[in-house]
Amino acid sequence: MSVALVPINTETGVEEKVLEKLKSIKNVKEAFIVYGVYDMIAKVEANDLEELRDVVSTRIRRIEGVRSTVTLIVVS
Repeated sequence: MSVALVPINTETGVEEKVLEKLKSIKNVKEAFIVYGVYDMIAKVEANDLEELRDVVSTRIRRIEGVRSTVTLIVVS
């Protein structure tokens, strides 16, 4: 099992819509709007690193309103 925390920056004013779409992705186990450098953070779980990469690259980054992401792979 591969797990990553994904901080996300969005366009202004679309945080709630992006959060809804994030929560509809089956690999996204938790997602929150946060204060600070990033607008939200998602916890993503996948069977392996390839699936994890696919979820972040083809599902999360393509959500309308997402400006940027960082993928922090959990090691322990």
